[in-house]
Amino acid sequence: MPKKSAKVVHLTSVHSALDPRIFHKECKSLARAGFAVTVVGPYVNDRVSEEVQIKAIPQVQSRIERMTRTVWRVYREALKQQADIYHFHDPELILVGLLLRASGKAVIYDIHEDVPKDVMSKEYLPSWSRRLISALAGKLETSCSGYFSALVIVTPSIASRFTSINKRIAIVRNYPYDKEIVIPEGTSPWSARRASVAYIGNISPERGIREMISALGLFPEDLPATLELAGNREIEGIAPGELEALPGWKRVRHYGILDQPSTFRILHEVRAGLVLFQPVPNHIEAMPQKMFEYMGAGIPVIASDFPLWRRILGDSGCGIFVDPSDPKAIAKAIEYVLTHPEEAEKMGKRGRAAVIERYNWDTQARELVKLYIGLGQTCVA
Repeated sequence: MPKKSAKVVHLTSVHSALDPRIFHKECKSLARAGFAVTVVGPYVNDRVSEEVQIKAIPQVQSRIERMTRTVWRVYREALKQQADIYHFHDPELILVGLLLRASGKAVIYDIHEDVPKDVMSKEYLPSWSRRLISALAGKLETSCSGYFSALVIVTPSIASRFTSINKRIAIVRNYPYDKEIVIPEGTSPWSARRASVAYIGNISPERGIREMISALGLFPEDLPATLELAGNREIEGIAPGELEALPGWKRVRHYGILDQPSTFRILHEVRAGLVLFQPVPNHIEAMPQKMFEYMGAGIPVIASDFPLWRRILGDSGCGIFVDPSDPKAIAKAIEYVLTHPEEAEKMGKRGRAAVIERYNWDTQARELVKLYIGLGQTCVA
């Protein structure tokens, strides 16, 4: 525990102030550990939730406006807060972090993605520019990261880029927290679940949305399979009406962005979860939160055949691996879990047991709190 309540402020310009990793995992865990916690980020209004103060920044649609006006608003609010420790979550806030560090504050940079690799898959960037922008973004990130008080990094593979740059690194993975692995009351037995699979999260070409829907279009009429799809309705890189024109779209139920209780209800009504990230550089070593959410919900995971994912899901006996660019392979895997309910249920139970035993947020919260206690002791008399 800190000697007294060190004031902690989390900053984001990209994510919602109620982002699962930022708010539900990190901020709430720090509040339970005795820190006074505020999160500054896009949201509808100021409020206090579960001992965390939310300072809302107006939400914007334009990327340019977000990277200018929203960043400025986040910085201005950060100065008002006069915190002991600042913890920012987006590369576009690096300058904000440096300014706060120059004023003598402890500053943590939370690295969610491998930024240089992520740039290479951005479809809104002209293809000829991506390699240059990737190199510049990587150089900027690494050259600045040595100035911060600490780095929090989501995977060991990303952390390997920074071990010689900053001596204070905590690897904090996106494992599910307690509410994400509770089975809701009234959950249907496996035999009563509808013939559905789910994809929950950001919808994009890089995450396999075309391939998912194309796979559904390959099913025979006598297999009444559906895809429960929850995520953004306006999809970058997808032309208006393109997905709706695919034969499989008639089997899709698209809910838009859902709150967590609604998301959990869907996961406990379906028979598998899809994680079909395409093999772009930023995905191969990723550890997506949704994969562990599916495991925590007790459903099999149909996943891209990446070596890291094969180790995690294969060792737990809860995954089916496919070529994510092959709709036929995806359709075959979906058909298997729908037509082999007993084996699918066993796979789901094995995945849930693995989350409860080792892939859970409590193990990661301890690493985060340990880092903060070290910083808090130097910041608070």
